[in-house]
Amino acid sequence: MEIRRRPPNPSVKVANLEYAIPHPDSKPRNILEEIVWEKDIEVEIARKKVSLEDLKKKIKDLPKTKDFVEALRNSKSKPALISEIKKASPSKGIIREDFDAKMIGKIYQEGGANCISVLTDKKFFQGGFDVLVEVRKEVEIPILCKDFILYPYQLYQARAAGADAALLIAAILSDSDLKYLSKVAKNLGLTTLVEVHDSQEFERVLNISKFKLIGINNRNLMSFKTDLEVTKNLAGKFSNRIKERSITLVSESGLFTREDLALVNSYGADAVLVGESLMSQKDILYGVKKLTGKA
Repeated sequence: MEIRRRPPNPSVKVANLEYAIPHPDSKPRNILEEIVWEKDIEVEIARKKVSLEDLKKKIKDLPKTKDFVEALRNSKSKPALISEIKKASPSKGIIREDFDAKMIGKIYQEGGANCISVLTDKKFFQGGFDVLVEVRKEVEIPILCKDFILYPYQLYQARAAGADAALLIAAILSDSDLKYLSKVAKNLGLTTLVEVHDSQEFERVLNISKFKLIGINNRNLMSFKTDLEVTKNLAGKFSNRIKERSITLVSESGLFTREDLALVNSYGADAVLVGESLMSQKDILYGVKKLTGKA
């Protein structure tokens, strides 16, 4: 799926004034494209508030990052669990009204989650790097910064906020972007979880051959419907190369029950990322324990 990084409205200067040329296809084609266009604005605002140099100063005195992949591989329950802190989503709106990120993080850790994912996108998920900072204060397990990362600056934001890993989405990044951002992440001590949605993206990521942690998103980015067959098909198609490279495979989205987890584990998923089904439960602790088999 082709995602345009910017609106197709080139500007021209006429008599020292800048005008946008009208374009017949100037609106986002889908929600992912809309998010990416808004992300440009969000990052530009953030740069004006906090410079890259200031972020580097914050990072300088931080402790070493935690090993995200080892936390998943050493899980006693299979598949390993990445529990997500997410207040809202574009498809569901507000998922949890009584949103206390610090408390949710502590509950996830107590319930047996191996890692935590924190949404830091503001407009569409009502998250933020301030949320990640608060969660980091409360938990010892590794944290993934889940955002729509387009620029190295965002990786510095993630590291400064206390993340141990960061999400890179193949659908919105070119091969050169993936290579460069993964290099920056490595220099910062961040693990990269590279997310794919189809076989074409999976092939691209495997051809780069740098990544040890790959996520399969079961959500169709056009319709937002989920189907666990996506994990089955992609894990099956690339199973030999996954094993050869000792890749840790994560199944994402559409996971609600212990049976769902067992199913994708049988397909080849070493770990799962679960957010919405936990965030919407009245008793989150019981929900986590059910997924980890501790209930």
